[in-house]
Amino acid sequence: MSLEGKTLFITGASRGIGKAIALRAARDGANVAIAAKTAEPHPKLDGTIFTAAEEIEAAGGQALPLLVDVRDDARVKQAMAETAERFGGIDILVNNASAIQLTPLADTDMKRFDLMHQINTRGTLACSKHAIPYLEQAANPHILMLSPPLDMSEKWFAPFTPYAIAKYGMSLAVLGLSGELKSKGIAVNALWPRTTIATAAVRNIIGGDDMVSKSRTPEILSDAAYAIFTSPAWEFTGNFLIDDTFLASRGVTDFDQYRVDPSQPLMPDFFVPDDSVPPANLGKAKG
Repeated sequence: MSLEGKTLFITGASRGIGKAIALRAARDGANVAIAAKTAEPHPKLDGTIFTAAEEIEAAGGQALPLLVDVRDDARVKQAMAETAERFGGIDILVNNASAIQLTPLADTDMKRFDLMHQINTRGTLACSKHAIPYLEQAANPHILMLSPPLDMSEKWFAPFTPYAIAKYGMSLAVLGLSGELKSKGIAVNALWPRTTIATAAVRNIIGGDDMVSKSRTPEILSDAAYAIFTSPAWEFTGNFLIDDTFLASRGVTDFDQYRVDPSQPLMPDFFVPDDSVPPANLGKAKG
């Protein structure tokens, strides 16, 4: 199965994981709606919706840059309509946009929690809601959340309860929507990285350049997302997937290709269940 001619609506696709997913689809000749907030260059963040569009078209796809704040319900609905008008429908929704602040409740301004909740949980629900009428008409429709497995352990909540609640809200949406939409043939799945991923959030908020060097590239997630989208929606739904474990189940054996710096050990991400066994060495790459 190919993504040629398929239309993806990806939130937060101007950079990082969202853009990587877009570029992987573009290699098949897919259409991509880049729904993100960055229209002007940012001093600390690479890329805009327009530069991402240029890269997508250079990779072989068609692009539609859309200035979208997922907190704005009316704009989300309008952007979906613009996408369907341009490309004839929507086949895949990727809920990638997310806000993060890793602080305990005592150190978290409630306005910051509101931001995380509105982007992560509410934004996911709004985008999914407005995509449903288009996905119902698609041949192999998928909704993908970049969100963790529902491992309800204290250790994942206690260090940053506000963020964990907002992020796990996306996963709860997977749990509910996979059941709600099963009869319509719309697949709903979650994908999460085993290790930190080299993104602006990791560099600027979580761990700086040192953590980036101990991370995998966004391409591990884009390859996993591609494998999800090319799976039959009517049977592959309701899954909470860890990137490398899922790729290993599809025959991938070389995970060193995704390392930023093979001389560095990989940094495990949070929210990965303790009983999830990595299919590849997370220490320094051999050789």
